[in-house]
Amino acid sequence: MADQLIRATAADGGIRAVGAITTRLTEEARQRHKLSYVATAALGRTMAAGLLMASSMKRIGSRVNVRVKGDGPLGGILVDAGLDGTVRGFVENPTVELPPNAKGKLDVGGAVGEGYLYVVRDVGYGYPYSSTVELVSGEIGDDVAHYLGASEQTPSAVVLGVFVGANGVTAAGGLLVQVLPKAARDEALIETLESRVAALSGFTPLLQAGKSLTEIFQDLLGDMGLAIFPETQMLRFHCGCSFERVLGALKMLGEAELQDMIVKDDGAEATCDFCSTVYQASSAHLAQLIVDLQAESSATN
Repeated sequence: MADQLIRATAADGGIRAVGAITTRLTEEARQRHKLSYVATAALGRTMAAGLLMASSMKRIGSRVNVRVKGDGPLGGILVDAGLDGTVRGFVENPTVELPPNAKGKLDVGGAVGEGYLYVVRDVGYGYPYSSTVELVSGEIGDDVAHYLGASEQTPSAVVLGVFVGANGVTAAGGLLVQVLPKAARDEALIETLESRVAALSGFTPLLQAGKSLTEIFQDLLGDMGLAIFPETQMLRFHCGCSFERVLGALKMLGEAELQDMIVKDDGAEATCDFCSTVYQASSAHLAQLIVDLQAESSATN
């Protein structure tokens, strides 16, 4: 099934729901970064969460940055997700592996540890909105739900999952259900919704059972006036890095540093953290940057 995202409402607009399948893009991230099992699960959950959160933004070009920084062996996780359905991300220590937790599942919480969740929303103009909350479990889903409730005052349930086996990622994605202000006082509705979400066996088992996002929504909200939006958004792993951007970054080092690279290393190598693409700049490239810097300096004098 293709990576995709759909949106829906229920309870006369009092409930907002978003579902995403991110299997292929999570597998691409696993291969690009050579991730361990637990690192794949941690990054995959965070990428799905970023896409779910970005889906509520309105302005074209809007993006969400999600950073998880814990004291566990995984180090930090950084994800950049856009309203356009693109996402990229990485973990600091991609090869870390841990034994399964007490439930026999990948120990994402143990790998992340205690720390903080940082979220930056960039709507494309003005200053980005940023917020920080403490991690409540390190399992990502609980932490994102806590952020949405504490920082955005929106009671939310977040179910995330990544199933990775010997042959790679075979199921990944997530579900976000939010109670909007118009329904926030309906305690019976909230209790019913909480009970149903809690009864879910997880997200990836539903995908592995052959359930589509539409069917998952029907099971969860079908008797609550469910209205599924007709548009299905395609999702993909995408990084906007380029050789030109690498040269721009190298140019900022200045003439002396560039000359030193030519003499000592006969060039320069740079690796993009987000997608692991390796860029090689030859001595000729660096020499041209020096020429450009000298020309710019002469023009301003």
